[in-house]
Amino acid sequence: MKNKFEISPTTRLRRSPFFEATVSEGVTGFYPYNNMLMPTGFGHPEEEYWRIINGVSMWDVAVERQVELNGPDASKLAQILCPRDLTKCREGQGKYVALCNHDGVIINDPILLKLSETRFWLSIADNNIVLFSRAIAAERGLNVNVFEPDVSPLAVQGPKAEDVIASIFGDWIRDLKYFWFKETEIEGIPLQVARSGWSKQGGFELYLMDNTKALALWNIVKEAGKPWDIGPGNPNMSERIESGLLSYGSDTDDQTNPFEIRMGNYINLEVPNDTIGIKALRKIAAEGPKRHQIGVILDGDTPSGVVAEWLDITQNDKTVGSMTSGVWSRRLKKNIGLGLINIDIKIGENAIVKTNNGDINCEFVDLPFL
Repeated sequence: MKNKFEISPTTRLRRSPFFEATVSEGVTGFYPYNNMLMPTGFGHPEEEYWRIINGVSMWDVAVERQVELNGPDASKLAQILCPRDLTKCREGQGKYVALCNHDGVIINDPILLKLSETRFWLSIADNNIVLFSRAIAAERGLNVNVFEPDVSPLAVQGPKAEDVIASIFGDWIRDLKYFWFKETEIEGIPLQVARSGWSKQGGFELYLMDNTKALALWNIVKEAGKPWDIGPGNPNMSERIESGLLSYGSDTDDQTNPFEIRMGNYINLEVPNDTIGIKALRKIAAEGPKRHQIGVILDGDTPSGVVAEWLDITQNDKTVGSMTSGVWSRRLKKNIGLGLINIDIKIGENAIVKTNNGDINCEFVDLPFL
């Protein structure tokens, strides 16, 4: 008989401003992310998957916290933190960036949003970037305030998301470029509306700037989406792996550099020498990465559960890497995963994944799967 257990209440694990809304929608699971509870499902995984593929889904992604850089040296700190050239970044524009430590190891992959020359947000993955950014600012003697603002994103994702958001804000959003954003409001609710989101199906993120209005915003989106059969969801594991989307912390370890995980296009080696990690990144680029991220398709057509740990991959009884994430693909009808593999292993080669249920043959393929 299995023991029952519960997560003990603590202020260390915060609730999202949309928490009560997700409970009303029938949320069935959470996991911790940036010291907050992130919804992981609403009890209908098949329906939730096809909703993001064919329709429109709304996600509580308030765990996607913002780190604000605010002050005269905000742009200088942003460039020190980001090994990507920000000199041409305009107000209202976002850029995907790789934050690294001094050894060139990736420690986060946020979207940087430029609100003004003296104000930036880093929309972060799961890691404490506030403390890191504060330490760098203090060590460099910069005139900038670093803090977590009252900002909580609500994502609207899927091929019908644009129609839903246009019905709320107007057709101007149809001209919004990817990663660009604009400040607006609806019924007195202050927002930044961005064309972005953690799916390849298209969509928007509504950066709520007043947590007391979370339920009102949720209900506005829910009501507006009814003609398109909107429903609740969350960043979908199957869709994101099919689409080849990186999950920082799931697909990276404490030695992973951006070149190993297909982020080389987001690194500019000509940025100033005081950029954190740039000297190490130049060396890695010159010598070449030791690993690369590629797709893994496993033999068999029996669905397995989500892979929640790294699994060794071997060739000729020699470990050549790991499958870092895995899931059943509803469109491919195969178990698939992302692999972090020795650089000399090529697309099309076969190997063995060492699973808890035994060895399974696999093939390496290009990303994305779809």
